[in-house]
Amino acid sequence: MKTIAQFRITKDEDTYIAEGLDLAIITESNDLDTLMKNIEEAVALHLEGEKISDFDFSQKPSILVNYELPKYA
Repeated sequence: MKTIAQFRITKDEDTYIAEGLDLAIITESNDLDTLMKNIEEAVALHLEGEKISDFDFSQKPSILVNYELPKYA
């Protein structure tokens, strides 16, 4: 059973985009602080009313985010 829901964050021009690796969630924001709040809210809404064990998660999974830095030449 998973205890962590993972997200990958990338930046596209002025927008940060978070994509769930374990859950079908995508959210975006112009700043990282708001993006973190968006991720928490999206996870809560995604799991609301669902049997969390059907997603193979523990009752209160943590959220892990990875920020992909752009490649510089």
